[in-house]
Amino acid sequence: MWWLYFYVGLATAGILLLGVLGIRVFAAVQDLARQLGRSTDELSRASHDLSRATEPLIRRAGDTARR
Repeated sequence: MWWLYFYVGLATAGILLLGVLGIRVFAAVQDLARQLGRSTDELSRASHDLSRATEPLIRRAGDTARR
């Protein structure tokens, strides 16, 4: 009969381990999502800055092409 307690205890320990690992994965995914959001914002900002920086060049190229 002791083996029954052993297997129940082993199953309980396995379920607890899976729960802890699931929580760790959830926390890592949340962190990754935050980093992805920050990176997206930075890329958007850089794209906007690049667009503003190229406007004078585009105007000059247009003036040169009309001449």
